[in-house]
Amino acid sequence: MLEFRRVHKHYATPQGALNVLQGVDLSLAAGESLALMGESGSGKSTLLHLAAGLDVPDRGEVLIGGQSLTGLNDAGRAQIRRTVLGLVFQQFHLVPSLNVADNLRLQARLAGRESAAWSAHLLTRLGLSGREHDYPEQLSGGQQQRLAIGRALAARPALLLADEPTGNLDETTADAVLALLLELVTESGSSLLMVTHSPRVAAPLDACLTLHHGRLINGSAAS
Repeated sequence: MLEFRRVHKHYATPQGALNVLQGVDLSLAAGESLALMGESGSGKSTLLHLAAGLDVPDRGEVLIGGQSLTGLNDAGRAQIRRTVLGLVFQQFHLVPSLNVADNLRLQARLAGRESAAWSAHLLTRLGLSGREHDYPEQLSGGQQQRLAIGRALAARPALLLADEPTGNLDETTADAVLALLLELVTESGSSLLMVTHSPRVAAPLDACLTLHHGRLINGSAAS
């Protein structure tokens, strides 16, 4: 579902080139979940941005479902994000002027795959039934993150990319949100790549890789 082939990425700084990714190879099969760990500055967010088509590598190739992102223009990569990917971030990025129901349906509408039955099921699983007409500011942090997860999965994306999805939550709420995320990923049939700094968060996923100074230094079963 996701493949990196000898991917390099650097950024220019006043001190010279900063090599963020150095020949990264990565493969994530359909239906699998993978945690990506590493210290701050190790390249985790850069790798996730490349997987989402928000940036392009200097060298190497990124493929989603066998399709290379490398040769696509901005519009082509945006189309992939709308129709193939789901994105969940540490910040919720809900639309404050839209109520719960409309926030939930937003991504599915953009992808042209809205399903009233799946949306209703998600509302129930998210614990937000009866809150459809509330607005994000009326929800707790945990409820807002659950809604953000539901929005990302409403279109049943082939691949869900999650960047520290529980980082803004207390430990108890984070555990509940993570469990729900993994259950819904399974129900939707999506693959999952999740960036986290926490071994506890990484543990339930199928596998874990660690980035160190732009290189993958190990891979192992996470559970």
